Amino acid sequence: MTNTKVDMTSQKGMTVNLIKFVAPLMLSGILQLLFTASDLVVCRYFGSEHSVGAIQSTNALINLIVNLFMGLSIGANILMSRCYGANDQEKGQRVAYTAIILSAILGLVIGVFGATCSRFFLRWMNTNSELIDLSTQYLAIYFIGIPFNMIYNYCTALLRAVGDTKKPFYFLTISGIFNVALNILLVIVFDLDVKGVAIATSVSQLMAATMAFVYICLKKDNFFTFRFKQARLYKKEALEITRLGLPAGIQGSLFSISNVMIQTSVNELSNGLGETIGPYLVDGNGASASLEGFVYTAMNSCAQGVVTFGSANYGAKNKANIRRVILRVMLLVAVAWAVPSVLLLSFHKQLLGLYASSNAVEFGMQRIFITIGTYFLCGLMDIFAYSLRAIGYSVLPTVISTCGACGFRLIWIFFIFPINYFHNLTWLAISYPISWILTALTHAICFLILFRKLKFEEPIQAPCDPPNKPKKTQLQQQQKPESY
Repeated sequence: MTNTKVDMTSQKGMTVNLIKFVAPLMLSGILQLLFTASDLVVCRYFGSEHSVGAIQSTNALINLIVNLFMGLSIGANILMSRCYGANDQEKGQRVAYTAIILSAILGLVIGVFGATCSRFFLRWMNTNSELIDLSTQYLAIYFIGIPFNMIYNYCTALLRAVGDTKKPFYFLTISGIFNVALNILLVIVFDLDVKGVAIATSVSQLMAATMAFVYICLKKDNFFTFRFKQARLYKKEALEITRLGLPAGIQGSLFSISNVMIQTSVNELSNGLGETIGPYLVDGNGASASLEGFVYTAMNSCAQGVVTFGSANYGAKNKANIRRVILRVMLLVAVAWAVPSVLLLSFHKQLLGLYASSNAVEFGMQRIFITIGTYFLCGLMDIFAYSLRAIGYSVLPTVISTCGACGFRLIWIFFIFPINYFHNLTWLAISYPISWILTALTHAICFLILFRKLKFEEPIQAPCDPPNKPKKTQLQQQQKPESY
């Protein structure tokens, strides 16, 4: 086994190592959003009038269906990080096989289900009649590419678990550039509108998944690899991945349910304004949500350092380092929130105008000032949720998030939002920061209590520390050189 480029279990240079880990992850997320933004900008200027709103109105539904199974990649990340921290390469190899096979199976199931049920769910969400046909076209094609998206995310989750965030960044950059070029070709040249954007997205996901998977297969000196002859679904590791990741998936899906209900409320407001003005409200809300995504991605990339570094130190039985990781990540999240927020609030009209017309910009401004200014609360919520998962509590943060964020938003939608005074986009957006602070406080209190009870024996050696080359595991000895 060779050392990875980021040492996750050493106190020395921890801040620098966290930045090395987080920076490619953040750049990957921002690049992905920029490529998605290019989809919307191309549609804004070269597609139909409400193509941006049609695409944006599908996001909550996509997340609802996908997040449950994508959460299992977090379980694979945590389990692989623990194997790496404990220097258990043999188990790490079993985790890799199991996670990648799971991703392919789940991706096929979600793809077929989503593509066939797209219009039914959009009708259930009360999607504006001006948008539903375009939204259905986009959603059905998008789900065809979901299997590739699942494989890419699971492969990169495994790479991040051993400290490698650069390779996923490279894969995403190459596929994203291809996505932009294909957007221009299909939307501008062939006039395919939202269908062209969906096709470009699916093809780029195929490219990213292929690069990530081939890299894992061919890389000889990684902590894990993929050999078709030895590959199989290991029951024990599958159950562990499910136990660690399913609560995170359920949490993501429950968040998505609340966001679907919020999008449904936005659609209701839109329908109440009529077919002339209503679609602009959907466009403006979607434009604001796209810009907010940059702030969230920056913060969440930093927060993911907690689950990976924390899990590695949990595997190495180093409690003090877990505490150090959390404090340093808090500082990184604060910076990741402040810098883009200042830029977005300073140039909000110009940036919203990239996504939507001037009529829609006014609606976008109603939301963006409320959410961006309080987004740090969401970052804290993620930090403490990931911290609980890093120390072995996977169900608790799901329960807290369900009650504190999702439950509160649903109560707000059903009991507060219908009141005439609160029945507008501004008060709908206010439900976000209130839910963030309630959930963040509860997560923090639970973590502090449980962390104090956490006891370890003497820390074991981290995989980056020993100078002696470890012995080959039984699984490695069985592998034939020609399988490379």
